[in-house]
Amino acid sequence: MNWSKSILFAAALFAATQTFAQDNLINALKGNASDNSKAGFKFTEVINLGNTSIKDQGSSGTCWSYSGNSFLESEMIRMGKEPVNISQIYTARNTYIEKAKNFVRLHGVQAQGDGGQLHDVLTIFRKYGAVPYEVYTGLPEGQTRNNFGEMSPILQSITESVAKSKKPGANWINSFTAAMDSYLGKVPESFQYKGKTYTPRTFADQVVGINPDDYVGISSFEEHALYKPFVLLIPDNWSFESFYNVKINDLTDIIDQALEKGFTVAWATDVSEKSFSWKNGVAYVPEKPIEQMSKEELDNMFNGPKPEAKITPAQRQEAFDNYSTTDDHGMHIVGLVKDQNGKEYYIVKNSWGATNDYKGYMYATKEFVRYKTISLLLHKKALTKEMQKQLAI
Repeated sequence: MNWSKSILFAAALFAATQTFAQDNLINALKGNASDNSKAGFKFTEVINLGNTSIKDQGSSGTCWSYSGNSFLESEMIRMGKEPVNISQIYTARNTYIEKAKNFVRLHGVQAQGDGGQLHDVLTIFRKYGAVPYEVYTGLPEGQTRNNFGEMSPILQSITESVAKSKKPGANWINSFTAAMDSYLGKVPESFQYKGKTYTPRTFADQVVGINPDDYVGISSFEEHALYKPFVLLIPDNWSFESFYNVKINDLTDIIDQALEKGFTVAWATDVSEKSFSWKNGVAYVPEKPIEQMSKEELDNMFNGPKPEAKITPAQRQEAFDNYSTTDDHGMHIVGLVKDQNGKEYYIVKNSWGATNDYKGYMYATKEFVRYKTISLLLHKKALTKEMQKQLAI
């Protein structure tokens, strides 16, 4: 497939004028901060499960791949394996291929871009395997951080052009993958790791060693039948994956029980709230609406523990329906702490580098998790026997 000059010009113009969404989000969240937040909290560790080092997704919307693979790395630790740094960009590029196929098959009526869901990591693991980060970084020579600002619009221009054609040919995917190769590098058919030769398939099976069928997606919405699967209608659920619907309080009960049994949890959530501070590493649900706060109250929002509102299932559903809750970000819940008042917070591993008060980690209250969770991903055995029975899994 030949790209016309107009397509290339449009893609380049888009890249030049579009501020990357991930950078926009992080920059916006930098404004949600108090000056002396860390001094106001005294956290006592309750559970802190094994996890690998903090990563930085750079200027790319690949949080779902970073958090999903971080989750798999913790699963390796839980199973007694030596964890490997799994290539997040290998997962992402293969997700883009599958997403592009769906986009064309749906005649262009589907979301594009870098976004994805936590379960995409398992989907790609099952179909394409995995490779270690050291084998496939996705970084051009001389570059140390991801930057998809130029590649993404070019990929989108290809799929949009194909979707508009009257009869798509069979070779467009070659142009699509060639474009990714030029930015991310080609994927090796085989590679050396610790003195042995692997393919992505054998590395996934023999070294990582997880079974994608062992994992389950969970969410909670009033609109759907309890303890039954439903398709989560968000743009980034491009594969129309089903999630099990549970009660709002089940969300945190499930996380608590998983952590107590030694299982971490991958977490998709909304981080665009003004009560989410990346700089201060704290997320909660203020008792008083933010628009009613005084300047002094706003300035001190994150200076120590604050009273919280109690969220109802109806409020959670309404926030999702009116776009107050959006599918912004994927992170990894790895433990539990208590503040000086005894309130519990989850230890959340992020993928924005070690640039905040807690060196890349955050503390989210249970009320925030109940209110703003999009979905959870965890091992089926992390669920109680009763919950497994209710879900019929």
